[in-house]
Amino acid sequence: MNPVSFIAAEWLWLLVLLPLLPLLYVLALRRRGADALRFTDLDLLREAAAGRRAWRRHVPPALLFLALFAMLLALARPSALLTLPYERATVVLAIDVSGSMRAADIAPDRITVAKDAARAFVVEQPRTTRIGLVAFSTSAMISAVPTMAREEVLAAIDGLRPQRYTAAGSGIVAALQAAFPDDPIDLSDLSVVQDRWEARSLDETASDSASGLGPAGASRKLLPPGSNASVVIVLLSDGRTNVGIEPLAAARLAADRGVRVFTVGFGTAAGGTIGFGGGWMRTQLDEDTLKGIAEITGGQYFHATSAEDLRSVYASLTTQFVAETQPTEITAAVAVLAFVLLVMAIGLRIRRF
Repeated sequence: MNPVSFIAAEWLWLLVLLPLLPLLYVLALRRRGADALRFTDLDLLREAAAGRRAWRRHVPPALLFLALFAMLLALARPSALLTLPYERATVVLAIDVSGSMRAADIAPDRITVAKDAARAFVVEQPRTTRIGLVAFSTSAMISAVPTMAREEVLAAIDGLRPQRYTAAGSGIVAALQAAFPDDPIDLSDLSVVQDRWEARSLDETASDSASGLGPAGASRKLLPPGSNASVVIVLLSDGRTNVGIEPLAAARLAADRGVRVFTVGFGTAAGGTIGFGGGWMRTQLDEDTLKGIAEITGGQYFHATSAEDLRSVYASLTTQFVAETQPTEITAAVAVLAFVLLVMAIGLRIRRF
């Protein structure tokens, strides 16, 4: 598609008349030059004595010519391909609530910092963006279906509590179900990390019929990875998946729907320790898997090692996704340009005389 097109292209034929204007201007100058031999135009006499500045008298007519050109273009209603915020966007936050989120290497603890950053992210999104929330631990749960009601999502964030294991792959699948409630996902062929996975993991928020689980429609068209501008998943995890659907298999499901998954690895390089069964264990961030998820889906991976880092990541994400390139009429902008050029031409002419 051409970068610039015209909605009312039939008016463009008027452009063929524009070359007549410079011709008429040249003829007027010649006639004026003949009259100037009698030195009745003192300005022209001064310019003849200082020829190096004579070009300035041609600036107002040149601006007037450009203004008329812009007016004719505006009359034809130009349209250009512009990248603009997508007004019907859906963003699903998938947040790890495994036991490792209790680690205090990021004060006061990871889960508190993650919730604060998520709240700020939700508040900063355009009001037309639908936002959903998925929490994943031993299983994945849709805590808030995508909605423009910010208070519902904020309340769901407040209710997040650390549990036990990490099921990032299940979190991606649940996020897809939240974004596409009418598009069934077939889980039968997906590999699992451990036998600990059970089919009911995604059923905690809805039954099979309500959530859309079941055999996927064979006729559904696969989309190129990252091509769906209207849906984005932001997945935050601080550990290694040890239960549920294999994360890269879940990422391929997202890629088939054109959905980008932006992944955030959360935690310090040294990791954190948490109490577990009367002892303690050190958390371990699986960056390779998170990078793989982002690569497969056309998203991007970020690593946050502090509360400030996480806030910065979420702030940068706001400007990176939920945009689309579409034909947009720019008649108003061209008309404003024509008006400015016209005012400049008149202003310079008045100043000159």
